[in-house]
Amino acid sequence: IEFALADLPSNVQKFAFLTDEKVQEYKEEDPINVRAVRAIGKLYEALKISHYASQDDADVISKLLTRLVFCFFADDTGIFNRNDLRRYLEDNTKADGSDIGAHLGQIFYVLNTPEDGRQDTMQGALKALPYVNGGLFKEPLPAVFGSRDIRETLMKCVEFNWSRISPDIFGSMFQSVLNEKERHDLGAHYTSEENILKVINGLFLDELKKELEAAKTNHEKLGALWEKIAAITLLDPACGCGNFLVIAYRELRRIELEIIKKLYKDSVKKVDEGHITLPMEVDIKKLSKLSVERMYGIEIEAFPAEIAKLSLWLMDHIMNVELGTYFGKPFRKLPLTEQPHIAQGNALSMDWEQVVPKNKLTYILGNPPFIGSKIMSDEQRAEIAELFGKGGGVLDYVSGWYLKAAQYIQGTNISVAFVSTNSITQGEQVGILWKEMIEKYGVHINFAHRTFKWNNEAPGKAAVYCVIVGFAQFEVKQPKLYSYEDIRKAAHESFVKQIDAYLVDAPNVFIESRSKPISDVPEIGIGNKPIDGGMYLFTTEEKVEFLRKEPKAEKFFRRWIGSDEFLNGWERWCLWLGDARPEELHEMPEVMRRIEAVRQSRLMSKSAPTRKLADTPTRFHVENIPTDNYLVIPEVSSERRRYIPIGFEKPDTLASNLLKVMPHATLYHFGVLESAMHMNWMRAVC
Repeated sequence: IEFALADLPSNVQKFAFLTDEKVQEYKEEDPINVRAVRAIGKLYEALKISHYASQDDADVISKLLTRLVFCFFADDTGIFNRNDLRRYLEDNTKADGSDIGAHLGQIFYVLNTPEDGRQDTMQGALKALPYVNGGLFKEPLPAVFGSRDIRETLMKCVEFNWSRISPDIFGSMFQSVLNEKERHDLGAHYTSEENILKVINGLFLDELKKELEAAKTNHEKLGALWEKIAAITLLDPACGCGNFLVIAYRELRRIELEIIKKLYKDSVKKVDEGHITLPMEVDIKKLSKLSVERMYGIEIEAFPAEIAKLSLWLMDHIMNVELGTYFGKPFRKLPLTEQPHIAQGNALSMDWEQVVPKNKLTYILGNPPFIGSKIMSDEQRAEIAELFGKGGGVLDYVSGWYLKAAQYIQGTNISVAFVSTNSITQGEQVGILWKEMIEKYGVHINFAHRTFKWNNEAPGKAAVYCVIVGFAQFEVKQPKLYSYEDIRKAAHESFVKQIDAYLVDAPNVFIESRSKPISDVPEIGIGNKPIDGGMYLFTTEEKVEFLRKEPKAEKFFRRWIGSDEFLNGWERWCLWLGDARPEELHEMPEVMRRIEAVRQSRLMSKSAPTRKLADTPTRFHVENIPTDNYLVIPEVSSERRRYIPIGFEKPDTLASNLLKVMPHATLYHFGVLESAMHMNWMRAVC
């Protein structure tokens, strides 16, 4: 590798071999999965247009699609005889689709009926379908009255090669299919395999792979490792459609298959195509020691919980096929007797021990909801208050899962790892959440990924910046910290002494929120907050048009800046009427119309304090108007800037609440705030 010396800073990670660091690469998803989403989306549209399910019973269409996806998958992966379903639908349904619903009903009935309980006169193609059980086909669904469009769309789905679809994307598939807006922004809620593996690898997979490599062909060590992974039990307390559990189960089964290959390598004979034959006394159906029954989840909505079970069943089948293929024997587990344990309910108000006793559990993992403290519902806010008390008002919703996990793992060796927005490792949340986690519940952070960009290819979506935090009550000898020189690229792994709550190699020190400066300096406060329904804010063009109608208002206009205006230099204006005399206002009818509009807007608010403000419609909710030059600091700025732009403004300019304001500031205060040292401090704790 060659590069100019001037380019050394951007190439420094190429020298990672000189240190304890190593580059972690993660595989991207197979794009064929997105095509599967589109195929199901078209089928959903065809059913919806036909008014198959009413708005009051929207989960009916969801359950129908769940069954159909299972059948599509089964037809291509050996659960059914290959293409039996496709041939049956092609041969027995009319081109106009009028009888497609009747045949689907027959198929579902047969899949829920044991072979020895079926009618003798049943058609051969139907009779060949296996008994599935598992509750998937038990509940009766409304009849599908088909059409040519429904049949043609269904047949296109059947023709799709479902053996190449990974069950871990089913959750994303159904979320995008069933949400009208997200259906056009594929992947909007997709927890990518790349990000799931970051959690699983740090939590247990990397260590298991090392143990597998170290065991080599030692039967005693391989047997011990096999028993260890067979006992691993997982809980995802915000499982959605089960992606984390599905990927984790797949990876554990892959390690098990490697163990089996090593253990049986010398005791089998090779046959055609490199397959091997098991000794007669070994039953392949009982060979695997892993079970989906060790997968536990909590999900607040019914439909995703069902999809999670389906996805785990299908992944179990795929891994059974891999095991059978290696030994040259077909292997399918039917009927579906093993059940994943997916509980429906609110994880923050449930007792997790009622889902799985903690003495049975090994790991907790997942991706709890990303909801900021300012946009939570009243119910969600109450849940966080119940957990944290009065101090929880600034905490994001995800913090509830962290605290519940810390409480649950007391007195155990359970390890936990969650994906979160990076806000919980920055600013005032750290001093509330992590101080309690570490000081009260004795939590140690054993591995972490510092800020990285959430993989999401959906157009028009805001970027989400995340961290992964792995913790337990016990402390590991060498905590692992993953850093991103570029938040969109590969991680660099380092072994450190201790990971603190800000995800740096440092002792636990908490920077807590304080309302007063430590030293004798001007206080920084919030800018002005009008709560005016936009009535008092104008672009330059709007201001010119308004003054054409109401020229007497000119002296009441002040330049207005928020973060965007300050950073990007565009012009806005504010009609500041707080100092106007009543007689002046009554001489300006256009101004009076604006005042009345503000009053009405405030009266319509759900917030009682805002409704009270309707009594003084010419005043702002928050007023901070310095009388001399002052500093402004934007609340939000690009992470790519080395320095946050900070600047002086004159008193005739009004700053919005998206700027922090320091009145009576001098060049000395500016120099300290804009210094490299303060910028580093800001990056560490803000």
